[in-house]
Amino acid sequence: MMMTRNVILFLFLAFVPSMVRAQDILIPMDESQSDHLKAYGVTFWALERSMDVDWLLNYRGGSFLLTRQSDLEAELRVRGVHFEVINGSRTAAIISEVESDATNTAVVRLEKPPRIAVYAPDQTLPWDDAVLLALNYAEVPYEMIYDDDVLQGALDEYDWLHLHHEDFTGQYGKFFSFRSTAWYIEQQRQAEMAARRNGFRKVSEMKLAVVQRIRAYVGGGGFLFAMCSGTDTFDIALAAAQTDIVPAEYDGDPVDPDAVSRLDYSNTFAFTDFRPEFNSREYEHSDIDAGLPPQPLRNPAVDYFTLFEFSAKYDQVPTMLTQNHVATVKGFIGQTTNFRKPLVKPNVVILAEAPGRNEVRYLHGTFGEGTFTFYGGHDPEDYQHFVSDEPTDLSLHKQSPGYRLILNNILFPAAKKKKQKT
Repeated sequence: MMMTRNVILFLFLAFVPSMVRAQDILIPMDESQSDHLKAYGVTFWALERSMDVDWLLNYRGGSFLLTRQSDLEAELRVRGVHFEVINGSRTAAIISEVESDATNTAVVRLEKPPRIAVYAPDQTLPWDDAVLLALNYAEVPYEMIYDDDVLQGALDEYDWLHLHHEDFTGQYGKFFSFRSTAWYIEQQRQAEMAARRNGFRKVSEMKLAVVQRIRAYVGGGGFLFAMCSGTDTFDIALAAAQTDIVPAEYDGDPVDPDAVSRLDYSNTFAFTDFRPEFNSREYEHSDIDAGLPPQPLRNPAVDYFTLFEFSAKYDQVPTMLTQNHVATVKGFIGQTTNFRKPLVKPNVVILAEAPGRNEVRYLHGTFGEGTFTFYGGHDPEDYQHFVSDEPTDLSLHKQSPGYRLILNNILFPAAKKKKQKT
């Protein structure tokens, strides 16, 4: 009997260290996180190496749970990302809490990282793109593609596509006041050369072909993300497929006098019943945008938008897209800032809006087998980013809620998603 007790005691003492041994790594995404943006980059890095990653929706700001590995710990330290080493019992307690029916939280397994493409020209332009800044700072790999690549079928190689600050209507951003500057002249020259090279008479015709290819890409299962003018001009170009909305100053021939009546909103992703702006000198593409003059410039100190809360267990995609450590995010303007709510299609999910103004900042929808997400504004950490301003230094904005929304979009395609509630 004594020998049996000794054997049991020996086995228990031998087993205890394995029970209390730290086994997992929690990357919290609440206010305790030292660098929210690089946390996404490390998570992407772990997925590239086939590590197990769980996204704990609504738990401490949308935290990440990974199996403990020495190279992962080293990477977290090198990148300056705060993490917690937890043992098996603590992991079990967290999972139990997150999966409880009493909480608006859930566990989502992240699987294969998406292949990322950024639609942007090789030409250096006097403004920056927030997504490129975020990808570079977070150290998330991507490839650049542009019109020639899209028209030659390159989209088939990628899972996720970002539309750089772009004018898909062929009006060169409506930067008419800059028409004598070297960068504008070069932008126009390259666009016209690309149009001729691809067999199009006008730049607007080539851009229409590009958006139609992207539309088909999304319908086939691609994930599309756009900001600023890449949002509304995409839909404007699709709606104007059978008419000419481009003033003569940009393409040499006049606007179709019946242009408005010939718009086809059934082609668009997010917006309907909008009216294009036909004044070539007006820095605006349509009445979709609610955020620019002639309205008075808002006070940055009181300009903000509110993220909607969704059911983590049933509406997992919207929940992933709105994960944050705050519920309200400070505003920032761009060529396209906020979307007029009455012009948003009824089947589109509104993710964030400007309270009291009937304006949408952030939206998401499905088309075919894929999804699109539109995010208004230009730079989440530069309220009014002017042409030729210096790029934002994200090392000074490591906890940026506005940039977190961008990086949520990078990761959500990796998720093993449940069917959404109908």
